[in-house]
Amino acid sequence: MIICGDFGLVWGGLSSHEDKWWQKWLDKQPWTTLFVDGNHENFDLLNSYPVEEWNGGRIHKINESIYHLMRGEIFNLGGYSFFTFGGGFSHDIYRRKEGVSWWQSELPVQVEIDNALNNLTKHHNKVDFIITDDASRELQDLLGYDRENMMPYDGQYQNLSKFLQYIQDNVEYREWFLGHYHIDRHISNFHVMYDDVIELEGIL
Repeated sequence: MIICGDFGLVWGGLSSHEDKWWQKWLDKQPWTTLFVDGNHENFDLLNSYPVEEWNGGRIHKINESIYHLMRGEIFNLGGYSFFTFGGGFSHDIYRRKEGVSWWQSELPVQVEIDNALNNLTKHHNKVDFIITDDASRELQDLLGYDRENMMPYDGQYQNLSKFLQYIQDNVEYREWFLGHYHIDRHISNFHVMYDDVIELEGIL
């Protein structure tokens, strides 16, 4: 199972006991839980987990069956290649507190973008599937969302939707799955997911 951002069970603080309960529950299920980070993550806690190599890319290992698929990695799963790039713009920063309920790390830094481009070059800019939380600029327009505001972020953080637009324009892929917008919409080979669960066999 792959979750397209906002996993929600690596939050800590008052939620620690609930996090652990659900992590243990997932660990007992007959599947591996994979996720890319969204904008609603505790990045300090998430980035404290050990980094390991797994199926061709780097992960944060949460437990024996829950893995965070890190940004800019390409994984081989079931004979298919998956490019992953988490992160997303928060549209409710005004009611959140930095380091408590919001982190600037929801956006990428240049080293993460460079890592993505290097890995894609190794794969000749061709993958089967792309997994993100947020959308490219073109898809944001189609969904009716305004351009993001970079003002709250330090200079090291990069415009994510601009980068995802570059990926859309320059990488060959079959299907793109994303979350973030709390809707279920399917536009061409883009799948914006909220409640939907899609089995890959059903779209190939």
